[in-house]
Amino acid sequence: MLDGKKIIVVLPAYNAEKTLLQTYEEIPRKIVDEIILVDDASQDMTTEVAAKLNIKTYKHENNLGYGANQKTCYLKALESGADIIIMLHPDYQYTPKLITAMASMLSSGLYDVVLGSRILGVGALKGGMPKYKFISNRILTFIQNIFLNYKLSEYHTGYRAFTRRVLTEIPLLENSDDFAFDNEMLAQIIYFGFDIAEVTCPTKYFEDASSINFRRSVKYGLEVLWTSIRFRLSKHGIKQFALFNGSGKKYEVDNEKGLIHSDV
Repeated sequence: MLDGKKIIVVLPAYNAEKTLLQTYEEIPRKIVDEIILVDDASQDMTTEVAAKLNIKTYKHENNLGYGANQKTCYLKALESGADIIIMLHPDYQYTPKLITAMASMLSSGLYDVVLGSRILGVGALKGGMPKYKFISNRILTFIQNIFLNYKLSEYHTGYRAFTRRVLTEIPLLENSDDFAFDNEMLAQIIYFGFDIAEVTCPTKYFEDASSINFRRSVKYGLEVLWTSIRFRLSKHGIKQFALFNGSGKKYEVDNEKGLIHSDV
């Protein structure tokens, strides 16, 4: 608990057997009330390691994608009564030691979202980010700052913290089940007027850390541009997209279909 708020860390996992323990050990348990891991049909012993660590774990029977994994993470965190939800990759690419700072910023009531930025300072290249990814990150961020009329150091970090209100008021279910989910979610957060803070985050690139290949990076880049275009068209009332319509939708989880709409 922090200022009476329940803090839950969610871990969207896929083949995280080798890095899960190290990630878990650095999570500040003094303020974190619960840890939830969602395993997206890993091919290794991720769920077995999680069980040994006594982490509350949910497993997709089929691989549904990075975005679908997060949707389940957030659903389960909300069901558990979280006031603050922190999404941390269990591949140890981002340091869990920033959780206290990120949660405190949300608890203060000054911000709705906190991002761990690899670009602020010198964390990205120093941590081993491939140069082509760094350059594409800078180009896409420049474009999005123009299209979204906002100013962030990057839109592509996978280290994020949210208040409960954010997750219950943006239309998460309209987002991609793949890697575009992160960017679409951030565009929604800006579209609906939530306040975002950034903190400098060192990052590590190594063999066991998850990372998408060049081909999927190109696909992701095109999806980012499409998200930005839809944002502008919606803002100007030229064309409406489900991504930026509706809020507070009810949903439920299904092991085979992932997060789905619910009429309940």
